Amino acid sequence: MKNRSLILFALATGGLAALAGSAARTGGAPSILTTLEDFFLPGSQPSGDVVYDSFVTSNNCRVCHTQDADGDESRIYSSWQGSVMAQAGRDPLFYACLAVANQDAAFAGDMCIRCHMAGGWISGRSEPADGSSLTQADRDGVSCSVCHRMVDPVLEPGVSPPIDESILVAINPLPVNPGGGNLVLDPEDRRRGPYSDPAPPGHLWLASQFMRSATLCATCHDVSNPAYMRQADGTYQLTELNEPHPTGDKYDMVPIERTYSEWLMSDFAKFGVDLGGLFGGNIKGGVVSTCQDCHMPKFSGRGCIRTDAPVRDDLAAHDFSGGNTVVQDMVLNLYPDENVVAQNLADGKQRSIEMLQRACDLEVEQFGYYLNVRIINQTGHKLPSGYPEGRRIWINVQQRDARGDLILELGSYNALTADLTTEDTKVYEAHYGIDEAVSRATGIPVDEPFHFVLNNVVLKDNRIPPRGFTNEAFAAIQASPVRAVYADGQYWDDTRFRLAPGAVSATATIQYQTISKEYVEFLRDENHTNDAGEILYDQWMLTGRSAPIAMAGSFVQLLPFADGDGNADGAVDDFDFALFADCVTGPDAVAVPTGCTPFDLDGDTDIDFADFAALQYLIAPY
Repeated sequence: MKNRSLILFALATGGLAALAGSAARTGGAPSILTTLEDFFLPGSQPSGDVVYDSFVTSNNCRVCHTQDADGDESRIYSSWQGSVMAQAGRDPLFYACLAVANQDAAFAGDMCIRCHMAGGWISGRSEPADGSSLTQADRDGVSCSVCHRMVDPVLEPGVSPPIDESILVAINPLPVNPGGGNLVLDPEDRRRGPYSDPAPPGHLWLASQFMRSATLCATCHDVSNPAYMRQADGTYQLTELNEPHPTGDKYDMVPIERTYSEWLMSDFAKFGVDLGGLFGGNIKGGVVSTCQDCHMPKFSGRGCIRTDAPVRDDLAAHDFSGGNTVVQDMVLNLYPDENVVAQNLADGKQRSIEMLQRACDLEVEQFGYYLNVRIINQTGHKLPSGYPEGRRIWINVQQRDARGDLILELGSYNALTADLTTEDTKVYEAHYGIDEAVSRATGIPVDEPFHFVLNNVVLKDNRIPPRGFTNEAFAAIQASPVRAVYADGQYWDDTRFRLAPGAVSATATIQYQTISKEYVEFLRDENHTNDAGEILYDQWMLTGRSAPIAMAGSFVQLLPFADGDGNADGAVDDFDFALFADCVTGPDAVAVPTGCTPFDLDGDTDIDFADFAALQYLIAPY
């Protein structure tokens, strides 16, 4: 069915009848009448000639992979269960987002379910796209069975398991490149791993180095919207309704997440990086490169409970630690009877906190009248990365006087209301929006955030790039900085903060938050379908309103500095600016004029343009 002319007419004229218009805003039909075909991606499919064996739940794996033969706790099943990947099918944030996505574009939820609950998706239970046909077993999330049945879509003779050739021949089309959940799965329940041991009793086994390839992670950690097509000028337009994406290439679609691609263009992917053991566990040599190196650190032990299992030094802990520190508590509240062990979730949350605290370094230095705060990104992707909506990092600076009293706080956060003061600090985040054409067709304002399946414009992305960043490479993967400038090779960012008169010490802290108040309220208020938004909001309240995590902090004892307060009234303002003119000296000055000491902000004994600029900064720094 060819509907492109209809779409273009609707976008140009606001033809709300054609695309159902703003009905979603009052609980009616979706804003865009897309179909499953619009969200089709190459790879294994729920229907077709290939029939897939059922996907066993993780409880089957628990028996052998909770402890090893020596009675020691294994970092396989228990660690996996404490991860957000394991809880992807229970995550209330996922369900709240799913409901709004389906309101905004019909069948868009299929795009979400294929990663969060891939076993249910490939088994045909993602229809309807609201997830109502999915079962309790499908809530296993990114399960053992799904990952260990994944097949490298690119056959490597002599490396890929021989059976993969026939598996790939049976799939048409194959993925163009990995992303968006376009996974290829073994039709039979043959578990795969990186070791060439004989098959253990209990299940079939194949050796596959794909398990240690970052490309496997790309399958769900580069996410794009196939309902849009990239144009020659870099903008995005809706594709023909009820038609698959013209190219199937993620780089021709609207980017939603680019975590894998960010890594692909980093030094981690190109050379590996020696971070002195910061990540990787006991990885040999200390050099980390792939996603698995950092998110599945190596440990020593046996992989299962079998007495003949060899002791290895390169077992991969199934930690999958990332930046989510709130879902674990919510899942325990919502699913107390689904064999989810509270300690596993608590351990998983703690590992996520520790991962965040290793993700950056902080350098703080005083330069006369201001404080420079430098954040150094130690990860292999942007900081922060992943699903961008509601996720943010900011700088908090507290300044104290000689008595230790707080006299100025920048980037303050109210834990009782979850409100962040943003106008006096820097917040690292990505914001997406819609253009005028999509706004006319849907009735959604261009400045209304969080409609991720309709978004086709990047409004802001000042997240800090990784080592090896270049503007050209990141433009090629649709991850360019927006409303921010980073030079090629830059993997840090500097921010200057004014120092208050009377301040003798300062503390800078980097704060991270998984879910902002604005996002959780949006998902509650915009949901006209079910109570998923209310459930998320209630859990957000019960679990501490997504309390920020301190990633790094630094205390600085301040040196005396000229404060710019020429009239000594306790404030640097326009009155001081008026006095400044009488203090300007020539380039040969050998002393600061009488009464002008507060204006010698750079300490060079003359009052000149540098002090003028500094005074302007003190009066209006942001």
